[in-house]
Amino acid sequence: MDQTEQQEEDYGYNLFPERNSGKFQKGSIAESLFTFNHKCQVMLQFAMETSKLTVLSCLFSAVYKDRHFSCEDCDGTVSGGFDATSSQIVLCQNNIHQQSHMNRVVTHELIHAFDHCRAHVDWFNNFKHLACSEIRAANLSGDCSFHNEVSRFNFGLKKHHQECVRGRALRSILAVRKVSREEAEKVVDEVFDTCFNDHAPFGRIPHDKKDAKFAYRDFENRDRYSANL
Repeated sequence: MDQTEQQEEDYGYNLFPERNSGKFQKGSIAESLFTFNHKCQVMLQFAMETSKLTVLSCLFSAVYKDRHFSCEDCDGTVSGGFDATSSQIVLCQNNIHQQSHMNRVVTHELIHAFDHCRAHVDWFNNFKHLACSEIRAANLSGDCSFHNEVSRFNFGLKKHHQECVRGRALRSILAVRKVSREEAEKVVDEVFDTCFNDHAPFGRIPHDKKDAKFAYRDFENRDRYSANL
């Protein structure tokens, strides 16, 4: 990528205007957003206490709601994002209206945060790193669960889960990078098998919040059998 392309690339920050402009301006717009913000904060608190997020959050030395999460107004095409420069998860308060959606978004972004801590992902310069984390987040967050796919009227295809993960990872990449669809597809294909089968911090793909605890236990016990041989 040459210098001109680097200057033109905004890495998706245009989708999160408050990341650039700071706090929203006072006035009627800010007042109307207050209800969105309050609802976002309540749903976030509930998600952290009741969903598979309890499993993910325990992997970090400390997760503080006010420090590591930010409810903001975003572009209408996105629900959330992980800001690697501040290690903060952005939740799009104007686009998240249901608790189940909040649970999926925060889980998705926490997978990115986990990758950021575990693998030292080069989000801005290594396209394969980005693609791998998007594949993992789509695979492990519940984005492609049977229930969600049925609600989207997407079902009945062979290896449908894999195709859903591939499609959602591709869509996420195209939203935050100025690349052609062909280039994005090529990178996703190159890393797909390895990243799809990387289930950390779970031992397998968790089906729901209750199953996530057992999947995490499988991950913790992954070396116990071989150690006792």
